[in-house]
Amino acid sequence: MDLIIGGAYQGKLAYAKERFGLKEEDIWSCHADGESDVSRRCLDHVQETVLYALRAGKTPEIDFRPDAVILCDDIFCGVVPENAETRAWREQTGRLLGELARRANTVTRVFCGIPQRLK
Repeated sequence: MDLIIGGAYQGKLAYAKERFGLKEEDIWSCHADGESDVSRRCLDHVQETVLYALRAGKTPEIDFRPDAVILCDDIFCGVVPENAETRAWREQTGRLLGELARRANTVTRVFCGIPQRLK
């Protein structure tokens, strides 16, 4: 598994497509209103899966394919939100990413379209 993190609109998906040769049918864009298709090779916006799980009272799914490419927006910087749900979402997303980073073959941060390999 490969993990790619970075801010919104920083080029994570473009980098993943180029780096891993992904096609549109390989990519699942996660949403907070439904479960994610973990059978896809690439999951984009995985932070939305965490929000869906939080709202449904479930544990976020971390049983991705061994060759999965996981993309997650950096939602951890800035002022701590007043809203309890948003604080819990940030915390749960951070916990999931910590687990994924430990299991990942590579961890890459993309900033302004520039990839920086962390692991």
